Amino acid sequence: MRRERAMALFEEGYNCAQSVFLAFSDLHGMDTHTAAVLSSSFGGGMGRLREVCGAVSGMFLTAGILYGYDDPGAREEKAVHYARIQELAKAFEEKNGSIVCRELLGLSVKREEPTPKERTAEYYKKRPCKELVGDAAEILEKYIAEHPVDERLEKRGTVR
Repeated sequence: MRRERAMALFEEGYNCAQSVFLAFSDLHGMDTHTAAVLSSSFGGGMGRLREVCGAVSGMFLTAGILYGYDDPGAREEKAVHYARIQELAKAFEEKNGSIVCRELLGLSVKREEPTPKERTAEYYKKRPCKELVGDAAEILEKYIAEHPVDERLEKRGTVR
């Protein structure tokens, strides 16, 4: 379900990170505008720098808002959360071979011009981004099913 939602959002024109983050908006409770703006910098491997895949960043943003810590001194919570992020990254990497945008796209350049390519039928044929967005959403949906959102987050009003 979330896989299809994230892929549909990507087809609407949202970047990879936005597509994944918005696919979980019913859980994190953030309005569409705020969620889209917050995740907007992470498309194209972080502003088309071709670093960490935007779909992976969207997955991490969602995990942060659902499971993350807010006490800067909470070493144990931080370690648990970082282990969670590493687990999600590993699942994505096992499925796709990398979490790095340029590697996933087979690009040799590290940075591209800031202007995104137009989303045409040719674009979708050449780029696996739609599928990568779906993979990230599917991986996170499975993780959430296996690790229900902590009640303390619900009590502090972070999630619905």
